[in-house]
Amino acid sequence: MKFTQRCFNVWSEIIKNELANIGSAGTWKTERVLTSTQGAKIKIAGSSKEKINFCANNYLGIASNPKIIEAAKDALTHRGAGLSSVRFICGTQDIHKQLETSISQFHEKEDAILYASCFDANAGIFEALLKEEDAVFSDELNHASIIDGIRLCKAKKWRYKHRDMNDLEMLLKSNEARIKLIVTDGVFSMDGNVAPLQAISALAQKYGALVLVDECHATGFFGPTGRGTLEYSGLPPDTVHIINSTLGKALGGASGGYTTGPKEIIDLLRQRSRPYLFSNTLPPPVVASATKALELVDSSPDIISRLHANTAMFREGMKKAGFTVLGDGHPICPVFIGDAKLATDMANTLIDEEDIYVIGFSYPVVPHGKARIRVQISGAHSGGDIKQAIGAFEEVGKKYKII
Repeated sequence: MKFTQRCFNVWSEIIKNELANIGSAGTWKTERVLTSTQGAKIKIAGSSKEKINFCANNYLGIASNPKIIEAAKDALTHRGAGLSSVRFICGTQDIHKQLETSISQFHEKEDAILYASCFDANAGIFEALLKEEDAVFSDELNHASIIDGIRLCKAKKWRYKHRDMNDLEMLLKSNEARIKLIVTDGVFSMDGNVAPLQAISALAQKYGALVLVDECHATGFFGPTGRGTLEYSGLPPDTVHIINSTLGKALGGASGGYTTGPKEIIDLLRQRSRPYLFSNTLPPPVVASATKALELVDSSPDIISRLHANTAMFREGMKKAGFTVLGDGHPICPVFIGDAKLATDMANTLIDEEDIYVIGFSYPVVPHGKARIRVQISGAHSGGDIKQAIGAFEEVGKKYKII
């Protein structure tokens, strides 16, 4: 027992030193507690004033939409709070199959499979599809869930430089494999920039590769009708073979993820994908809210156009004010700061003094020296909200001598 306690004490000191280093580097991540629903305006514990929220993935602004809430309530009443089961035992209801059909039709694919999150979708696909004789080629800035998912498979693993098609072609050309799979985020969440899908597709055709795109920061709002990066890039749906995405951002904001693509791939995932096989099914209220969100995307195009207008207003206003805003016209608008502590201090000042809720991002979420304040625009924001945010950034930017 004494030996065990001694080991724990050593381990505890190691962890305490790690925590101290995080704090001294100015990269400590504090969880502010919301006391309201998710929306353009929120309340946080310890403050009596409303904050304008610029850091949620609530792109379409429908997380608290009355129709979404009513759909969830109805499912709670008629389908229950949960299934207490994985899908293949007794966890599949008619509404799960209906949502999978809606998703596959939305993306013009043959079939779809639901997961508890897109993290699970990414964790479950590579091990199920790829073997030792296969190879996967991943953009170096892909989401952590893609990186973790690839680690689980036995295929040969290659990282190509961010959006660098020459590097990708060199790797494709120099590798022989039974299956070659190119994997990329559609939109990269820390930079707001877009994968060059047309060039990726051309290379895939040239070297006989499949393409998988993570569309978490595109599904439901990016492109004229919200079909994502493919539509934004002017490409047909069959350009990409497999799409992984989320129900937890634009599509209601609750939780859930999915893979959609050829039927035989989806069938194989139902048999082999471990997060699918060993996780409880999505709760009925979440399924119903996501189904309603997909309906709203098609029936209310104004929610998409409003988001696009808000994005353009913020980006143009911030550039005129002298800030560097990263990205390719996406609602993710990273305001580049550089220094990690400065980004955190500025974000805290914007929250506490200007009532603009934003968060600073620094290492390890982004590379050293590339800290930024990530602003996320929503269709729920008013023009006044956007102007107030720009004015607040100007005030705080001058205070910290950024502009």
